[in-house]
Amino acid sequence: MPYQLRNLPPSEKDYKQEFMKELTLKNPGETEFHQAVEEVVDSVIPFILENPKYYHGKILERLVEPDRIISFRVCWEDDKGEIQVNKGFRVQFNNAIGPYKGGLRFHPSVSQSVLKFLGFEQIFKNSLTTLPLGGGKGGSDFDPKGKSNREIMRFCQSYMTELSKHIGENTDIPAGDIGVGAREVSYLYGQYKRLNNKFVGVLTGKGIEYGGSKIRTEATGYGLIYFCQNVLSHIGEDFNGKECIISGSGNVAQFASKKLIELGAKVITLSDSTGFIHVPEGLSSEHLKFVSELKLERKGLAEFSKKFGHEFIPGKKPWHIKADLAFPCATQNEITEDDAITMVNNGVRGVFEGANMPTTAQATKIFLDNKLLFGPGKAANAGGVAISGLEMTQNSMRMSWNEQDVDEKLKQIMAEIHRSCVKYGEEKDFVNYVKGANIAGFIKVAEAMLAYGVY
Repeated sequence: MPYQLRNLPPSEKDYKQEFMKELTLKNPGETEFHQAVEEVVDSVIPFILENPKYYHGKILERLVEPDRIISFRVCWEDDKGEIQVNKGFRVQFNNAIGPYKGGLRFHPSVSQSVLKFLGFEQIFKNSLTTLPLGGGKGGSDFDPKGKSNREIMRFCQSYMTELSKHIGENTDIPAGDIGVGAREVSYLYGQYKRLNNKFVGVLTGKGIEYGGSKIRTEATGYGLIYFCQNVLSHIGEDFNGKECIISGSGNVAQFASKKLIELGAKVITLSDSTGFIHVPEGLSSEHLKFVSELKLERKGLAEFSKKFGHEFIPGKKPWHIKADLAFPCATQNEITEDDAITMVNNGVRGVFEGANMPTTAQATKIFLDNKLLFGPGKAANAGGVAISGLEMTQNSMRMSWNEQDVDEKLKQIMAEIHRSCVKYGEEKDFVNYVKGANIAGFIKVAEAMLAYGVY
């Protein structure tokens, strides 16, 4: 054996407590990262102790340490000619099954802890897609809001000047995330081309004109609904007539809403940072078109209320509204323990995460204890990275698939993710999708790491 055998710990509880204690000491103050790891170890530790090769190989201990974290200064000049300084990051977490893959986030809340949390989640999400993709994440505390196009261009060029030293089409392939849309990706990719004199698929989420994939913008929202559709089908149900509450109003929320409406559901809420709209009779295609225009113009949902007359509730989230299904598509930890209790009491039957870990640990426990259908983000919102993987394939092949072909491949990937979650999460009368997703994602990465020996 390439590593020393150890005695197994006396219990799952002892192993978890000791593991989390050591993790917290090594990564002080990184609460978001601690939360992401604890959610995984709750499911994976029992499986590891049933399969001691993972324990003896210290797979979990190795998984929580990133391969590397790159931190750098980003200097750029604003429209007034003043020099601005931001922090830039790239967390290359694990490439056991493929090159690092994960988005770039530009937002004031970006920190090493947030990116480690997102990058750790990305390992399992990418593994679940069945595509050969490792896990990574990056970004900056730069805020694109209120900046001119030229300021954003100058920032992106400065950021990519440093990032380009650490990425490549077979090494690390970033994509977009919060604050990094088609505009930012185009500026980043243009700078990479300028510096490297290469036209390669080093970024995904690119425009169709220069190597992007059809339905990439729609992919996370569509994939979320395809996953939920598989969950409902597993219990002999469908979307017809079901009322749905959604948080967020960006791409994920908009395209999840569109697909839900197509499949016969009724979407009755959307939200932004200022509050939420409530449309009891359900959003229409006209409503969604207007919301899309508002987002492009950087305007709030209060404008929706002014145009259509529907209720806008300022400063609140939609989780107290009665519905059948809930889709948190805004940001992390937006569903609290109190929200979860309210949702259970209101008869919500399923919660599916369109954002990255939008449900707190306490809220997740309430949902699972009450046996709600709960789709964790690493499974439910994997559609975005799945299409990014397909974009990489198209770039490598120097070809482009049509919308129907890409959509069909997305449906197949989400169905396969669902099958994997059921395989490892099915219990007597309930499928624990959190457990299923974590174990299914873990196995593929762990087997690769064991195959490499100690490295």
